[in-house]
Amino acid sequence: MPACTADFTSLRFSTRAIPERMRIPMWREEFGRCVVHVDIEPSSGVPFRVEATLQALPGLRTLAWQGSAMRFKRSHTNIADGDDSIGFIICSPSKSQLSQRGQDVELRAGDAVGLLHSEPAVVTYAEGLQFGLSVPREALTQRVTNVDSLTMRPIPRRAEALRLLVAYLKSALKEGALAAPKLRDVVVTHIHDLVALAISDCAALGESSASAVVAARHSAALDHIVGHFQDPELSLEVVARCQGISPRYLQHLMTSSGTSFTECVNELRLQRAFALLMEPHSSAQRISDIALEVGFSDISHFNRLFRARFGVSPRGARSAGRLLADSK
Repeated sequence: MPACTADFTSLRFSTRAIPERMRIPMWREEFGRCVVHVDIEPSSGVPFRVEATLQALPGLRTLAWQGSAMRFKRSHTNIADGDDSIGFIICSPSKSQLSQRGQDVELRAGDAVGLLHSEPAVVTYAEGLQFGLSVPREALTQRVTNVDSLTMRPIPRRAEALRLLVAYLKSALKEGALAAPKLRDVVVTHIHDLVALAISDCAALGESSASAVVAARHSAALDHIVGHFQDPELSLEVVARCQGISPRYLQHLMTSSGTSFTECVNELRLQRAFALLMEPHSSAQRISDIALEVGFSDISHFNRLFRARFGVSPRGARSAGRLLADSK
């Protein structure tokens, strides 16, 4: 089912409601040949299934899907579409194999590689979640020299530029930034910059002031905070060390986005505490235990912050949750 505006298209395809005998033919024809211009074949004997989302806008196409193992083949017939963009595949969760220009590459989980859409290629994907994107060739030739020579070179998952690109993509896709006209151009430019850094095997990025690096480092830091905010030992220093940057640089990243590190962590903890207190059966857990669970070690401090944030005490929020449950 497509969702379109003047310069943004989101296309979703699912085999869930399709009879099993029709799944492969429809996926191959409607999505493979008509949308992404490849020939697709399943590479396992298990019942075929797939859920896919393609987003297309000027300067960028993204394709995410989850399903059966399969092989994508872009032949001379497919190349007739004139697409000369650069593909960028991020391997997940298992191994993938790629062949192009007489080269064979095997990617492990989390690795990435660039390839040319203007030449034949074969990509074999394992079962699971997969992600790829395409950027215009011109966008990369403006940023790196001899882009053709940089394709079909595996980029290890631990490469700094790749980690920043992945963190930035997660944030942009989660927040719907590609569908937001006011954000779109900036986000696409940042992705072009980060892809160029990833495929060119650049030197350590350090505490760069380049806008794409700043945005990606901020996204990576937020991703870490969201995943660990309930840890009472979480601190500015801990997150900075995990991101390979200084605490001062991290604080600058946070404050430049409009909120400090402490404000960000407290907001996540308070929102989680509020959700727990509003649950109908939360009375089985003491409020002090909930405060500790979300990361607060000082209960009095938790109570003050909670009342300032929501205009009601934790006990009052719990009572409201009970009333709401009873009314239903």
